[in-house]
Amino acid sequence: MADSQEPHVGSANDNPEKCGFVAIIGAPNAGKSTLLNELVGAKVAIVTHKVQTTRTRITGIGMHENTQLVFIDTPGIFEPKRRLDRAMVNAAWKGSEDAETTVLVVDAKKGLTPEVERIIDGLKAAGRNAVLALNKIDSIKRDTLLALAQSMNEKDVFTDIFMISALSGDGVSDLKGYLSDLAPVGPWMYPEDQISDTTMRLLAAEITREKVYLRLHEELPYAITVETEAWEDKPDGSVRIEQVIHVQRDTQKGIVIGKGGSMLKTLGQMAREDMTENFDRKVHLFLHVRVTEKWADDKTMFQDMGLEYVD
Repeated sequence: MADSQEPHVGSANDNPEKCGFVAIIGAPNAGKSTLLNELVGAKVAIVTHKVQTTRTRITGIGMHENTQLVFIDTPGIFEPKRRLDRAMVNAAWKGSEDAETTVLVVDAKKGLTPEVERIIDGLKAAGRNAVLALNKIDSIKRDTLLALAQSMNEKDVFTDIFMISALSGDGVSDLKGYLSDLAPVGPWMYPEDQISDTTMRLLAAEITREKVYLRLHEELPYAITVETEAWEDKPDGSVRIEQVIHVQRDTQKGIVIGKGGSMLKTLGQMAREDMTENFDRKVHLFLHVRVTEKWADDKTMFQDMGLEYVD
């Protein structure tokens, strides 16, 4: 993943380059990150069954013929209780404001929940329309799905409705083609082979955080974060990464480390394998666990996650 460069200039006048910005919003666990990864064709966002795991606005870049689509995967929109919650929800709405097109992802099995109603009200209040993606359609009966689509259509906020399964990819190509048609003519903002503008350090931290959630979702609350403290490119092409898993209590530290360090070793192996595949280079990963009681109130942590510190 290269850093952002000067816009790519097209040459074919009969098939001009197009570039569109698309925000993906929705309630927690609606499948936004899974959809982002499917639209990009590579893993750029962490995916777990635990809600509210996307904390930052992760940008993925996908190509469709002559069109470059810049996707903004936002944190789930929910009723915020903590400072971190407020920052995440603000980031989600900011992502929608910054994009030309907004896709609202709704878990079809859950249907029109109070959270979804709140998001629709927010779109209306802002005077914005959205494309509706009814996700997880393979887990719902057709009659129920059609009834849901009809009730959503009556909300008068959606320009079009797509029925998809982000997990299997069913219907995603049609959605991508539609978004490509909406994109305005203009130069590409990133090189053709770039899939994200998320920094390597942040993506590495997100990968490790995903592994912690996958293995310890029952034992740990949301009160953990991962920080990439050091990144060293080695002469042989490999990279040495040092990360700290921040927890809020000593008991949580023991859970992450495990008996004789077994859990930390497992987490490190899982994260290292994922990073090696994503970064296409050998990774030397060193994990440490630190008790940082009030990390969720630390302005520096918010900056590292790309979030605005909200009072």
